[in-house]
Amino acid sequence: MIETELAIVGAGLAGMTAARTAFDAGTRPLILEAGHRIGGRIEGLPDADGRVVGDLGPSWVWPAFQPGIQRWLDRLDLPVFDQYEHGDAVLDGFAPTPMRHQLPGQFGMARIVGGPSRLVEAMAAPLDAGCFHYGSPVESICQRDDGRLEVHRQSGPPVIAGQVLVAAPPRRVAERIALPASIDPGLPRALAGQSTWMAAQAKAIIQYAHPFWRDAGLSGRIASRVGPLFEAHDHTSAEGDAALFGFISTPLSERRGRSLEQPIIDQLTRCLGPQAAQPDAVVIRDWAMDDTVCSEADRREPPAHPSVGPATLRAPHLGGRLWFCAAETADQSTGLLEGALLAGEAAARGALEQRPQVA
Repeated sequence: MIETELAIVGAGLAGMTAARTAFDAGTRPLILEAGHRIGGRIEGLPDADGRVVGDLGPSWVWPAFQPGIQRWLDRLDLPVFDQYEHGDAVLDGFAPTPMRHQLPGQFGMARIVGGPSRLVEAMAAPLDAGCFHYGSPVESICQRDDGRLEVHRQSGPPVIAGQVLVAAPPRRVAERIALPASIDPGLPRALAGQSTWMAAQAKAIIQYAHPFWRDAGLSGRIASRVGPLFEAHDHTSAEGDAALFGFISTPLSERRGRSLEQPIIDQLTRCLGPQAAQPDAVVIRDWAMDDTVCSEADRREPPAHPSVGPATLRAPHLGGRLWFCAAETADQSTGLLEGALLAGEAAARGALEQRPQVA
């Protein structure tokens, strides 16, 4: 049995923001992570030397419109650079052959130097290794007679915590974690009803020796009706590592057991020219196959951006002992990186302010 003042379930951005907020306030958290790394849906693509050259999860932030992002970037001293979008886009499937076309700009869209992975790493920097328990999927949370919460994992001894912050995607919590019977009866419904942003999406990064599309006056942006990428963008790193990335439109049922690498190369060659036919690598990350992120409900339903959920998702439960925080619980930038930051920070601050005394 392990005892702690504060347990955090999930080491994604929301969980790490909560952990950092608690640590900076003088509380050492215990973090239970189902997988074997920090970041959750944030995952960097490393090169042979371990340097992150691409983002397999989210890439973009909008500092001009997201004060929560800007505040944390300033605090952690993380620079950004503009998303490259100079030149024409390519429309694919709107005419017999792909055609160049100007598309509206995406003002304020930026990328973090080193990717969002740097954001998670900076959050975790002051925490010692003993704070993290990897390979610890949580199965249930129950309340003891003394008021504290008992967290049961698939492996390892139970964790007894004065407070628990659950920073996993709400739908995954609804499907995988048994909550105390005395919980607000509206909470399970609210958790199950909150779709997980990008959970069933697959993303491809296509690496090249040189960003040849720029030489041709193209932005690297593609909008397609035929796929397998329904949109693509320049993904060249701040250090100049040339790449494109795209979201895959192929339905989940058709992605299973099927290689999409060559169809993606064929599409890029069709849209950008023969130089696209020889990438250095094609890397596909199918988040729908990740049980630590994607719920069965997310796999069944069409992708949808989560709207702001009911207040019970952000409220304290069990007298301030149990809190929920994930990007999808936020009431601002729901599902986005800023939402994860705001949700984790708010839950940690609320928990510390309402810390109950052990009975």
